[in-house]
This record gives sequence, C-alpha cells and structure tokens, in this order.
Amino acid sequence: MLLMLVSPASALAQQAQRPNIVYIMTDDHTAQMMSCYDTRFVETPNLDRIARDGVRFTRSYVANSLSGPSRACMITGKHSHKNGFTNNEHGIFDGSQQTMPKLLQAAGYQTVLIGKWHLVSTPTGFDYWEILPAQGDYYNPAFIHMDGTQSADSGYVTRIVTDKAIDWMDHRDKSKPFALFLHHKACHRIWLPALEDLTLYEDKTFPLPPNFHDDYATRQAAAATEMEIGKDMDIVYDTKMYVDSLTPRTRLSDSYLRMVGRLSPAERERYDSVYVPMSRAFYERWGTDTDFLPHQSESSREGSPAAELLEFKYQRYMRDYAKVVHELDIQVGRVLDYLEQQGMLDNTLVVYTSDQGFYMGEHGWFDKRFIYEESLSTPLVMRLPAGYERRGDVTEMVQNIDYAPTFLDLAGADIPADIQGMSLLPLLRGKNSPKQWRDAIYYHYYEYPAEHNVRRHYGMRTDRYKLVHFYGHDIDAWELFDLQTDPHELHNLYGQPGYEQLQRDLHRRLEQLQIQYDDPQR
Repeated sequence: MLLMLVSPASALAQQAQRPNIVYIMTDDHTAQMMSCYDTRFVETPNLDRIARDGVRFTRSYVANSLSGPSRACMITGKHSHKNGFTNNEHGIFDGSQQTMPKLLQAAGYQTVLIGKWHLVSTPTGFDYWEILPAQGDYYNPAFIHMDGTQSADSGYVTRIVTDKAIDWMDHRDKSKPFALFLHHKACHRIWLPALEDLTLYEDKTFPLPPNFHDDYATRQAAAATEMEIGKDMDIVYDTKMYVDSLTPRTRLSDSYLRMVGRLSPAERERYDSVYVPMSRAFYERWGTDTDFLPHQSESSREGSPAAELLEFKYQRYMRDYAKVVHELDIQVGRVLDYLEQQGMLDNTLVVYTSDQGFYMGEHGWFDKRFIYEESLSTPLVMRLPAGYERRGDVTEMVQNIDYAPTFLDLAGADIPADIQGMSLLPLLRGKNSPKQWRDAIYYHYYEYPAEHNVRRHYGMRTDRYKLVHFYGHDIDAWELFDLQTDPHELHNLYGQPGYEQLQRDLHRRLEQLQIQYDDPQR
C-alpha cells in the first residue's frame, strides 16, 4: 500500500486556502436605502458592486427585528427563545453557550470582531476583538479592548472601524483562514454624518412612501405604537434643530448635546455652520412650541401646518440617514479594494447585511420591531469565493439564523444538530436552486413594555401570506395579509368572510413551525 505523506508546510498551505469570511453587518440599514434594491433614494455603488459580482437575496428576513436579539440569532443560528437573548431592555447574552465563532475557531479559523457588539456581555469565541461600548458614538468614539481598558479614537466611527479591520487583516496569521466580523454603528439613530458629508443631499426632496399616511385601521398594535415621524420623532435629538437661545428642552435634547459634544471645538464649529442656520430658520417659522403634532392620519391634509411640519421632519430624517449611508458605502469599497489588492477576493466570502430593516416613512414610521415587511426584511448581498457559481438574484426565503450554518459549512466544519438555520451553500453552488427549500419563515418579537410601545407578537410569512398574533395582558389580536394584493400591508383580512379556509391552513402551518422550532403557541 502506497502512503501519501503531506509535509507540514503543505498542510498549512491547504488550511490557508480554505475560504476566508468577511461578514460586514450594519445597524438599521434597510434595503430601501441601497440602490441595488431601490433606486428612489440613494446611490450605493460599492454595496451594489457586491451584488453585481455575486448574488442579491430578494427575500432575506430576520427572526426578531431588534438589534441585540438579531445579533444573537446570527451568532448562534438559533431563534431568540433558544439562544436566550430575547430583548435589549433586560437581556444579557450568555457567552458560555455554543456559538458559530467558537465552532469556526475549533475548525482552525482565526476569528475577529471589530465594531458594534451590542450584546451586553463580553465577546467570546474571538481570537481578537475591539468593540464599541453599548451603541457607540459617531464622533471620536471610544472602544473597549480585550484587556478591559477603554480609549477613544479621533475621527468618524465608520472609517475608524474600517481602519481597524484592515489593520487586523494586515497583521493576521497568514497561515490560517480567517473570519472577520466587521460590525458598523451606521446607520443607527440619530444619523450623525461625517463632517465631509454635512451638506450632502440637502438639495434632494425624497418621495413619500405610498403608505406614509397610514391610518392603522383594523390594526390595533400598529395604532398603539410610538414611532411616528410626526409625533414621536424628537425635534432636537432626531432632526438636530438646536440653537442655544431658541431651542426648547425636549426629552432627548441632553442626549443629543452629549453626542455632538464629542466633537472638538473646530469640528463643532464646522458642524454648527450647517445645522444652526437650519435650526434658526426652523424656529423662526414654527416658534418653540413643537409639541402640538397630531396623529399621523390628521397630518395628511395637504398644505396644513401639521402636514408641512410632518414633511419637514421626514425630509430631515431622510437626508441625514442618506448622509450616513454615503460614508458607509465608501468604507465598504475600501474593504473590497483591500481584498482585491491583496489577492484575497476570490478566496473570500464577502457578506453584507444589516441586523434588521427599518422604516423610512412607511406607515409614517421610523425604527423597526414589527413583522411588517420593511423591518422583517434585511438587505443581503454576497460576493462568492471561487467555485460557487450562482450569480444574480436568489429568490428563496432565507433568514439570519442561516448565517451560522452557512459559515460552518463553508469552513468544512460540522453543523451541530441544535442549530435551527439552514446552510445557504446549496443555493450558491450552482445555477439552479435546490428542489426543496423552506416555504415559510417564523418570527417572534418580545420587547414590551419598552421604547416605541410595540406589542409582543409572533407570526410567519409564506410566499404570499402573513399571519401574525399580537399577545399580552392588554392585547389578543390576529392579523392576516395577502402580500400579493396588499404589498403595503394596509388591509387586515383576519376574520373577513371568505378567508376561513385560508386562516385554518395558515394556523396549521404556523403551529407546525412552532413545533419545528420548539416555541409553543402562546
């Protein structure tokens, strides 16, 4: 029998050839604000470059549309009730449990996390990490280091996180493959732009979404929420209308002043040169009593003061959010250029996604949390390593619990049986989709009572329909939507005549999903 001997150098070379993983995740970046998904609002040429050279997932969803819980789902491959981190308000992630980075480490990968962690506990499963405390800051941000110390860096957070990621790749152990988790603060509230982008988009008028003036009829939970642009968006904190001598005190004005107070005197002068003139004009027009805003549906009369003020807040929101996206796109381009210049691009899976979607005025809202499409959906584009042939759109339903098994599969590691997601590699290996794939996704949101007052709910989305149950001591309401005839989710069909059989079928499928994921019906 002939024995084939492999030299230690050859074994190291084979190990290093396993694909690297660069997982770029942002906070609250929604698909509407990526031009490869929607051309109405912004241009994102570098994000689009990933989709152009790889794949764009058109039905990518989260399991719980809230930052911390979504990150826990991603890192464990499990729904919130299984990984234990159900909400931001009272949760702390159990870092001792099995996670995908730990399994990648065991498979011989270097693992590194840079940027936003947002899971309260200390990161585990990473060879190196450097994280923002809590939500982090846009300007001159602090970072927590592995030894527990904290220091501040000068500059804009999106650039700094990218600098640190590239620096780590420069100094990594090149004998091993790596998994880099590059987690940005952008595009989280309150959308503070890079100083070079302060005037960007100021000449653009963004179109209103078709359901901007939603009246929430037949949807009890939607009517009770507190995230309307009109009455819930803080005039100082969110729209930055602040002048010392004119500005009223608002609930969140101190938080705003703390954030911009991180700027140096010269930086603050540059910042104020743009926002103070806007603020003066605003208070000259409206005075300082801006707490009169009515319910969204009462602001729909064109030309009324309420409608004018509502649209002012919407345009300010959209412009500042778009500015933050612009710098993010530039920094993603820097990472792609680095990988290409280093000859690593064809041996690296590059993933870009966000922890959930976000409302850009749909239903009159900002924020996320609901199972409705704009926050349930999240952008997902991938540039594939050599050997993976799929290009263009992937139309199968995928979920953020799928990232963990996908990365493990790519690394050649075993996927533990308790991981609830599915590896996406069968969707990426060839030009044709697999014959069998999931026909529905399951969702569960827990954080109530809490900010924005979104009621607890669970539900599912199939190819065409969505069934939702809002539950708790003060609500027991079901909703049913036909996404083909009602893509904006304005018409609750639950209990309507003619839908009895459909309801029974959807209830049966929902119960099957709850059994599958071990989340008994409440």
